[in-house]
Formats: sequence, C-alpha cells, structure tokens
Amino acid sequence: MKIQLVVLVGMTFLLAVACGGGGTSTPLTAPVELAPSRDNALYESDTGSLSNGAGTNFSVGKNNSGNLRRGLIRFDVTGSIPAGTNITGATLTLNMSRTSSGPQTIELHRLLVEWGEGASITSGSGGGGATSSTGDATWVHSFFPDTDWATPGGDFLNATSADSSVDDTGKYTWGPTDQMTADVQDWLDAPGYNYGWILVGNETEVQTTKRFDSRENEAEANSPVLTITFVE
Repeated sequence: MKIQLVVLVGMTFLLAVACGGGGTSTPLTAPVELAPSRDNALYESDTGSLSNGAGTNFSVGKNNSGNLRRGLIRFDVTGSIPAGTNITGATLTLNMSRTSSGPQTIELHRLLVEWGEGASITSGSGGGGATSSTGDATWVHSFFPDTDWATPGGDFLNATSADSSVDDTGKYTWGPTDQMTADVQDWLDAPGYNYGWILVGNETEVQTTKRFDSRENEAEANSPVLTITFVE
C-alpha cells in the first residue's frame, strides 16, 4: 500500500490511498475557527447611556453595586462555511481576564433581533462603561439611540444553548451541545436570522461579574473563538 498525497483544499483534508494502480479518496473535515464579527457589552441602565462597542472586554454578572452586566457576541458563519453543509458541533472559547468572585455559571442564549457595535470605549477595567455611541447596543437599545429592545437587557430565548462554570482567570469553553450545533446550523441556512448569542451570568447575587476579553483585545490569542466541525 502506498500513500500518495495529503492535500488541504479550503477547509477539507483529502487523503488519497492507492493500492497497485487504483485508489480511493475519503474527505475528512477540519474544524474551522472563527473570530467574532462583532461583540458588545450591556450595562444595566434606565436610559441606555452606557456601552463598550469598541472596547477590549465585556463583563457578565452582577457587580458590587447590584447592577447587571451582559455580553453580546456574533460570528459570520456564512463567510467561512459552505452553504448546504451539515454542522456537527460548535464550541465557543473565551478568555476570562478579571474576577473578584468564585465559580459562577455563565449561560449562552440565542438572541432574537439584530444589534449594533458602535465606537464607545470604556476606560480602566471596563466595568463602568462608556458613553453610548451611535449604533451601539445598550441595556435599552439594540441600536442607540433610536431602536429599542422589546425587553431591556436584550431580546433572547429563555432556553439555554450552553453553560459553563467560570472560576479563576483563564480560558473557558461552552459546548459542544445539541442546541449550540442547531443554532449554528440555523445561522448557516438562514443568515438573515443570525443575531448571535447573549452571555448571562449569576444575576441573583452581587459581586458575581466575570470580565471576558473581546475581539478588540490587544492579545490576539485571548480573543473569542468559535470552533465549528462540519460535513459537506
């Protein structure tokens, strides 16, 4: 038996094995890693005056003052996965870079409407937020200042797509779960309904926030990653 070649074509490995003068080819899919197309932070506020669209992080949970924090994240699936592909798994990896609490469960929920990422950048550790910019998602707005969420804090499914227990600083993963896989499949098949996920933490106790690095973070290795497996 003689191995003739191994070639990388797009995101698919092709292994050709020949015996004598003939041969067979078996396609093996390689996981695709995607960076977010956008992300943002929601800071609980009656006016929607705070956001962090272009900031380097977002927080999730309830801070020391009892105010809620949530994160938004979206990936452009159709730009990297061929149409008609069967998604077999999806895993989200985030780097948690700041905490003052013990282990907290962070949930992923599928968002139901479009939302924006403006030019706002918070100073310091990021927990206080910055003045909302045009197009930012805020606690009140899906797009500041003219378009509101139906429900302050974001419009999303109650069902959890995945959850993860987050403790000390470091990298954490969500999935793979059947629901995450279904979410990504739906985004591929119907990209007009790809609004991404919202991250929701422990909102019943104070001082539960976890800060995650965003796509604008200077350390590229700490940026969010969505890993997708599929079969064409």
